[in-house]
Amino acid sequence: MPSARDPRPLTGEPLALDLLNTRWNREGVTQDLLAGTEGLAVWLASNGLTGAHPADEDVLDHLREAREALRIAVHGSPGEAAPLVDAVLAHGRIRARLTAAGPAEEPEFADPSWGPAWLAARSYLELITRAPERIRSCSGGGCILHFFDTSRNGTRRWCSMAACGNRAKASRHYARSKEN
Repeated sequence: MPSARDPRPLTGEPLALDLLNTRWNREGVTQDLLAGTEGLAVWLASNGLTGAHPADEDVLDHLREAREALRIAVHGSPGEAAPLVDAVLAHGRIRARLTAAGPAEEPEFADPSWGPAWLAARSYLELITRAPERIRSCSGGGCILHFFDTSRNGTRRWCSMAACGNRAKASRHYARSKEN
């Protein structure tokens, strides 16, 4: 059975931020893709995680826990977030191997239902190692989406120029025209 279309306005961000973006605002009302297992199936499919991870209540609960830990990590203090992110990371590890193609690393989980949550938490570690200052919240009024700024000079402000960026520019234009 094909999975439903992903309804979120921003997809394709690194896994940690894509998990945070399972909550978004539409016309002032917060939407939650992880409200049930149907949305979980959409999120897993959008991130290529459907093979080894069923869209069941355990995976859903673990992802919600990881999402909250990541929300606190992005918006709170590192001291508050560290034990929450570490609690998710405690459910997996990286297994180093030597294969015919050379060295390889693969995640390993005692309980596979923690796989997607662990991968999202691990993705966050990679982002803060690479460029923590480029993890951003959208500047659009009322927008709660997050993105990793890959612009050359690191000045991206909106989740999407077509949505929040355009609204901000239109609002500024309207304000200027009312002054004249």
